[in-house]
Amino acid sequence: MIKIQIPATSANLGAGFDALGLALNYYNYVNIEESDRIQITSLDTIEIPTDDTNLVFESAKKVYDICGKKLNGLKIEQVNNIPMARGLGSSSACIVAGLIGANTLLGSPLSPDELVDLAALIEGHPDNIAPALLGGIVTAVFDGQKVHWVKQEVFTTLKFVAIIPSFELKTEKARGCLPKEISHKDAVFNLSRAALFSASLLTGKFENLKTAVGDKLHQPYRLPLIPNADKVFDLAYTLDAYAVYMSGAGPTIMAIVDHDNSYFAGKMRFALDSHGLSDWIVTELEIDNKGTVIL
Repeated sequence: MIKIQIPATSANLGAGFDALGLALNYYNYVNIEESDRIQITSLDTIEIPTDDTNLVFESAKKVYDICGKKLNGLKIEQVNNIPMARGLGSSSACIVAGLIGANTLLGSPLSPDELVDLAALIEGHPDNIAPALLGGIVTAVFDGQKVHWVKQEVFTTLKFVAIIPSFELKTEKARGCLPKEISHKDAVFNLSRAALFSASLLTGKFENLKTAVGDKLHQPYRLPLIPNADKVFDLAYTLDAYAVYMSGAGPTIMAIVDHDNSYFAGKMRFALDSHGLSDWIVTELEIDNKGTVIL
């Protein structure tokens, strides 16, 4: 049986809508092997589909279909640490697990580039699936068939503190609130900041990050779907976060914090409790440069 470790991801990073994403050291685990039937179980308390609608199975089957191999069934065991529908790439983790698992079982006929392309075709955009597969921070463009990507490993002691509410926000709902058209001015606003983010992160110009996560394409429309989001942003900046942004489609809010800001997570926990937000979870994370690995 193959055991796979898949990282959580944080997409968009403010201004890089559907183009920027990074992997974090917060993992799902999937065990997978061939079987004469579909056997899918959850190894924790998370409920998952146990038939052919399971996303890990669906993704694995696509690899078998592409390679012209018959698939009678799979035995799949899942540990889902990444919370679902929270903007941390839980669906991408399932897709990547299925693709990597099936490709490994078949002797790795598909290259990493082909796996990224296939994952983007399934997901519809590359901002989560590319870093989940590759690790680090990934800049990616999906032209509808192929993903053009650049991975950069990030060696920094910055902390990424995920502030996770107790409620879900489905990506479909979060996308449904976006405008169909934007102004030229807003496009320029985002393009300049998306470019600034990666350059500042990689060169240590962390004082730029607050400006770099500024966004006019998605966050202003999605934040109203997250009760108390503005309050959480304000609290994080009060506690000296370099930058605060909505992770993916939300509702998780991510704070980027200096390594010397030792007690940020604890102070954030206290502040949330003081404001009646005790059901929000605060999790301190770091960038994962490896991506998905076979254990």
